[in-house]
Amino acid sequence: MGQPSKEQCCSSRTKHEDRLSMLTDDILLSILGRVDTATATRTSVLSKRWRDLPWLLPVLNLRVWNFLPHPCPEPIAAHHMDQAMSRLTKATRSFLADPNSKSTIIKRLSLQLYVTGDYTREIGPLARDAIDCGVVKKLCLAIVDEKDPRDCEHEYMLQQALAVDGFFTAYPSVFQCLTKLRLYNVRFAEWDMQHLLFDSCKQLNQLSLSHCDVGDSSVWQINAPDSKLRILEVRMSCLKRIEVLCLPKLKHLRWDEWFCFEAPLRFGSVPSLKGLGLICGATIDHQEFSLSQVLHGTRNIHALTLDFEGERLWIQPEGKQLCHAFKQLRKLSICGIFVDFDLLWTINLLEAAPSIEIFSIWDHACQDDEQLRTRTGYKAQRTKPSWSMPKFTSSETWQLRELEIVRFRPQELQISFLRSVMERASNLKMVLLKEDKEPCDACDSMNTPRGGFCPADKGEQEAIVKQLTDGVGSSARIIFPNSGGS
Repeated sequence: MGQPSKEQCCSSRTKHEDRLSMLTDDILLSILGRVDTATATRTSVLSKRWRDLPWLLPVLNLRVWNFLPHPCPEPIAAHHMDQAMSRLTKATRSFLADPNSKSTIIKRLSLQLYVTGDYTREIGPLARDAIDCGVVKKLCLAIVDEKDPRDCEHEYMLQQALAVDGFFTAYPSVFQCLTKLRLYNVRFAEWDMQHLLFDSCKQLNQLSLSHCDVGDSSVWQINAPDSKLRILEVRMSCLKRIEVLCLPKLKHLRWDEWFCFEAPLRFGSVPSLKGLGLICGATIDHQEFSLSQVLHGTRNIHALTLDFEGERLWIQPEGKQLCHAFKQLRKLSICGIFVDFDLLWTINLLEAAPSIEIFSIWDHACQDDEQLRTRTGYKAQRTKPSWSMPKFTSSETWQLRELEIVRFRPQELQISFLRSVMERASNLKMVLLKEDKEPCDACDSMNTPRGGFCPADKGEQEAIVKQLTDGVGSSARIIFPNSGGS
């Protein structure tokens, strides 16, 4: 077939533009809203129709990461960060300069930046003026840093705190509509942290702190009865403990990796708290703590995630002690259980929470890679759980209706656990036996993992179903979602 003529190409382009012209601005803006702002801006050269559309977006995402080279080298070089901030500043200027002339209200501005060079001295006033004249209604701010937390010394983190504090001090209008804040590698003086995050940010409802603290092994007390904060995320913190004395609107809290060696949390008044996630790979120095004591003060936990990242358990054996804290629990996820640990100990948690409707267990193949563990410093002995089968049984009927095992393996440890739960859970409707939802390069490079793979062959699956159901009075469906069979 010959190449299309110039006339044919022009005709095809015209038809394409005609199809676009039939769409309303609302639909076109919805399309643009699904891509990053850098991409949306480039569409302005497509046609006259698209020329002004990016400047009509009601939600504006100006993220420095979108202006880094693609693919981006690791680690990110300083000159790449500088170039990205230069481009971000130019984009911010094009959208926010002369805000009084804008006819469109920006319902939410998401701004992500590095505090490098003098770029914030231009971006700050642009954001301030847009807020002051009412063009920007809500602001989501992320002040990011590319330095590995392990390489961040005390002086560096104090410098980051000074830069962050300087930005807010120079442009206090930001506080008026700041609803989401994300910070990296910041070490505050204690009074600065409370003042900045709670006394000043009156509208803040989501806070994410990655490697931020008020000093090594320090205690961060949060007492903010007037705060609107709903979501608190903490990652890789050197805090000894967070004491949430009063956060009445807090709904979800997640702590990913703590370096203290005792219970990382203490709750006071958190009447709205419904979701809690604790994620940590225990080293040899981590002590087991009482989960019931950590949860003391909570009343309405609906979803709980415990992730041990393939290491030993960091919670003490408990059963009846958890009943009060678990009385509203609906979903329980136990993740990162070492492959040689049995699962029967988790029945203690089910007995303590007969209200649980969804129970999910997950492990990860690469967490059994000894070389990887040695490289990352996790050399603690993986002692098997000292939990015994529960000595008490709940007088209430289990409400469990869905049981999920991610990365199921046809080995005795999992089979015996599944049979035990199926015998006890009279309301169980569904057992999901899945492969890993998010395989990684380390997993892909491994040989056959312990226990083999999740069976994909129909005959193997039928054999597993027979193993699970023989002599067990359960009507639950056993489903292998990855293969589409059951």
